[in-house]
Amino acid sequence: MARAGKIVAIVGTYRKGKVIDTLASEVLRGAADGGAETEKIYLVDKHIEFCENCRTCVQEKDVGRRGTCVHDDDMAGILDKVDAADGLVLAAPTNFANVNALTRRFMERLIVYGYWPWDAKIPKLRVKKPTRKAVTITAAACPALIARILMPGPPKALKMAATMMGAKVQTSLYFGAIAQAPDGTLTQKNRQKAHRACMRMVASLG
Repeated sequence: MARAGKIVAIVGTYRKGKVIDTLASEVLRGAADGGAETEKIYLVDKHIEFCENCRTCVQEKDVGRRGTCVHDDDMAGILDKVDAADGLVLAAPTNFANVNALTRRFMERLIVYGYWPWDAKIPKLRVKKPTRKAVTITAAACPALIARILMPGPPKALKMAATMMGAKVQTSLYFGAIAQAPDGTLTQKNRQKAHRACMRMVASLG
């Protein structure tokens, strides 16, 4: 029988209690129903500095999963929880055809999972093979099919972030026709879809 694990959600929305946050909560509820322990991290509540492209963190060799950033902020604590998790949930809204700036700032700091000494032409991932699975979540105001064609950036960006953290995306959720009104709510169908996504991930642990 599959074991229960720890699922950590990284939520990049600015709006707590709205669409992206609610979808993340539904995914975590599915994880909890599958027997997993869950934790939600709001990036908006964290102090995360911008990456300076100094490449200090990618010079270190044989340091484990990630290098050490020059910034002393909340990022290391977040990534400690990520590294200890059995599964990840990455949730961000679609703004201007891609994930929002808050999520992008977090993503740029994931360079610590790479190894790129100055004498190397290309970077390498420190984690060679995925050690966990991930569910990604984004949403757009236009229908989902149109969004996937015209705005493929958000799921690709979230997949890249998952890969950097040593996770393979098991389910990519792209919800369309969302937030058609200031206080728009999710349909029960969308809630159930999000709920089932993490139940599948938890069932595959072990």
